[in-house]
Amino acid sequence: MILTPESDLSLSAIHCAFHLDQKELAMKDRLTELEIKTSLNEDLLEELNRTVYRQQQQIDLLQEQMRLLYQQIKDNAEPDENTSLRDEIPPHY
Repeated sequence: MILTPESDLSLSAIHCAFHLDQKELAMKDRLTELEIKTSLNEDLLEELNRTVYRQQQQIDLLQEQMRLLYQQIKDNAEPDENTSLRDEIPPHY
């Protein structure tokens, strides 16, 4: 094959086209990789949101239980004004 200026230009064009195709493929691969990572991050965020929601429900329930227990302790700790000390003497006296 004899190289002429026209054939040299043609080889240069093929080389540039090949180089651009490689860049385009690399960009497409990178884009695909970023889309996959984004999708995985969205799934993770959704799962974390569900976890936080469930934990907040548990915290709310525990707070209500604590409030009720505190009220029971408070109610039992207050002396009944209708009772006398004589009512508190054990029956064997």
